[in-house]
Amino acid sequence: MEDRVYHTPALLSECIEGLSIKPGGVYVDCTFGGGGHSKAILDCLGPDGRLFGFDQDADAIANSLDDPRFTFVHGNFRYLSNFMDYFGITKVDGILADLGVSFHHFDEADRGFSFRFEGELDMRMNQKSARSASSVINTYSEEQLADVFYLYGELHNSRKLARAIANRRSSGEIKTIAEFSELMKPFFPREKEKKELSKLFQAIRIEVNDEMAALKELLLQSVMVLGKESRLVVLTYHSLEDRLVKNFVKSGNFEGKLEKDFYGNVIAPLRAVNNKVIVASEEEVYQNPRSRSAKLRVASVKS
Repeated sequence: MEDRVYHTPALLSECIEGLSIKPGGVYVDCTFGGGGHSKAILDCLGPDGRLFGFDQDADAIANSLDDPRFTFVHGNFRYLSNFMDYFGITKVDGILADLGVSFHHFDEADRGFSFRFEGELDMRMNQKSARSASSVINTYSEEQLADVFYLYGELHNSRKLARAIANRRSSGEIKTIAEFSELMKPFFPREKEKKELSKLFQAIRIEVNDEMAALKELLLQSVMVLGKESRLVVLTYHSLEDRLVKNFVKSGNFEGKLEKDFYGNVIAPLRAVNNKVIVASEEEVYQNPRSRSAKLRVASVKS
């Protein structure tokens, strides 16, 4: 499968530059997807370099790279340190995580990630997971749904949306994307309908895949496996994700609370390489509109 069909990576050259790749180093691509980032990393590695590509989605296995330096890991990046232990890797030179959803997921109707298609309410990155969009929509309490919609979708009418779902469920389960979308559309102005539905589906997807908790676990484990003068490169697409990364790099915690030593130095394992967040150029946004919301942060381990 061609990479351009499966996914077009955002800020590709900036991500590779941020990794500051050593030819003989060991690197991790936490979100392998179509393999775009991994191919670019391998292009920079020498014969002794190694790359591990993580993806929990079985569909990504078909994109695995036939290269002796590459190892595909069918698993969630939240288990990064466990897998590195399994492969006998004590320290790595760089970690890359592109937290965006692959084009493949949005464009495959049966995966249920987009309101553009008819299909089941799924949205699972790991299709063996018990929690799906259907289970969230049909089993969460009205209050739980409102919290998910407000926190992850930043929808200010979250309580009205949740109430409509709860009322509708009293007459039977909401089974399809079309049923759900038609139920929600009256709550959005027609000129903002697609944008608001996108935010709603995003909120459900984040909850289904436990994305915020997984990101926190990745960040905490990254400082355990990164070696000296190594790099952490994270590409986010949601304000909450970006805030978590920014705070963690700045302070070593997710609240952004600064703690200092006796000499007034901030106690944090990482330092920001780019103090100002990196975003896509106008030209890239024109060629790849989905890169518009991408925000890239690069950090290095303090020596």
